[in-house]
Amino acid sequence: MNVTSVTSYGRNGLADWLVQRVSAIVLLAYFLFLALYIAFNDVTFTVWSELFAQTWMRVFSMMALISLCAHAWIGLWGVSTDYMTARLMGAKGNTIRWMFQAAVAVVTFTYLIWGVQILWSV
Repeated sequence: MNVTSVTSYGRNGLADWLVQRVSAIVLLAYFLFLALYIAFNDVTFTVWSELFAQTWMRVFSMMALISLCAHAWIGLWGVSTDYMTARLMGAKGNTIRWMFQAAVAVVTFTYLIWGVQILWSV
């Protein structure tokens, strides 16, 4: 059995590493922007609504949301494949890992869809 197909669904790990780094940069930029915006503006509901009504902010927020989901999936997938093994958890380790990964995928996808609905319904 090919090791790369077991650990990263056929990719060599570089793609996951790159997605982790790019998503971290997007998240850093987004949260720094929000922190500075809040620090230098008198934020009221109207000001906040006007900020998020602008297309560029919705796109930036979508980039941050997609980055957060990708970053979380890759990170939790890595943790689960490292620590949820049959060797460490007994005979049902692989089943537990699969259930954990399925739950993370469902929750991540749900939050992504929910975030899209919130961002673009205003």
